[in-house]
Amino acid sequence: MTTHVGLTARALGADRVVFPANAGQSQETVEDITRRFGGPFDVELSDEQHALIRDWPGTVVHLTMYGERVQDVEDDVRAAHADEPLLVVVGGEKVPFEVYDEADFNLGVTNQPHSEVAGLAVFLDRLFEGRELDQAWAGAERRVVPEETGKTVERLDDGE
Repeated sequence: MTTHVGLTARALGADRVVFPANAGQSQETVEDITRRFGGPFDVELSDEQHALIRDWPGTVVHLTMYGERVQDVEDDVRAAHADEPLLVVVGGEKVPFEVYDEADFNLGVTNQPHSEVAGLAVFLDRLFEGRELDQAWAGAERRVVPEETGKTVERLDDGE
């Protein structure tokens, strides 16, 4: 699940992901995908997630099924993000209460149990209003060719 959160963040407009310190394999996978399919996108490991949230210099959004409805506050989140960096926290099963308390927004994408990956994807799409779907990728070795049928991946000679 950790790797999929990182891949989704990368594909849908985030500029970096911070994984727990024990997620080295997920870091390697996401860095490999970034190298092959382009960036920019940074991957970090940290054993200080709580400090990252507490000391974040901008807006903190915590995705949880117990939060406010994303559609009710997405404009407020977008406005806050316009002036400062945004940290999106994707929690697991047992998120400490401090995360809820320290977040500026606790947002629910539905208020039903679902995948953290799905919640992140819906949130990023709403945050960027679909613009992330046309993102340009620099330094890619490969590019997926959009087509109705088939699976075509082009190798790029000059890393464009």
